Amino acid sequence: MKSIIIDMDEVMADTMGGMINLYKTKYDGEIKYDLMRGGSWIKGFPPEHQSMVRQWLFEPGFFRHLPVMKDSIAVINELNKKYKVFIVSAAIEFPNSLHDKLCWLNDHFPFLPWQQIVFCGSKSVVHGDYMIDDLVRNLETFNGHKYLYSGYHNAEITGYDRLNNWQEAAAIFL
Repeated sequence: MKSIIIDMDEVMADTMGGMINLYKTKYDGEIKYDLMRGGSWIKGFPPEHQSMVRQWLFEPGFFRHLPVMKDSIAVINELNKKYKVFIVSAAIEFPNSLHDKLCWLNDHFPFLPWQQIVFCGSKSVVHGDYMIDDLVRNLETFNGHKYLYSGYHNAEITGYDRLNNWQEAAAIFL
């Protein structure tokens, strides 16, 4: 059985959407999506709030209540029947996210047992047949077929097969 490595943030969990929702409840500043191109969605927030917005990623509870990417639950459930699915998140960068992410996965993806969840620092140690990730740095060292999950922050990156949504993933893998 072939394996699929799936990233969490900006692939399964709408981290940017969660950040924008949180920001809008506290501030009235304009979010500029065009400034998110080229690497960091933090750049789309007003400059005077960018360091604070980044700090939210380190807060306990931030990753616990993120929105789920459309169709990800249904598609990943079907993928899990046909492939060895592993959810791999470089969660160590944000230590408080570990518990939040596990709870989030248990709430939204209860069909994935703990043995299929990997929290790590660098994804360079991860091997498999396919990887779906939104960050090139995670795909660069992967030994299998690489799929870049599209987002504002990676819209200008070329050289990778892309997945724009979970329905496209279903068309390829199911």
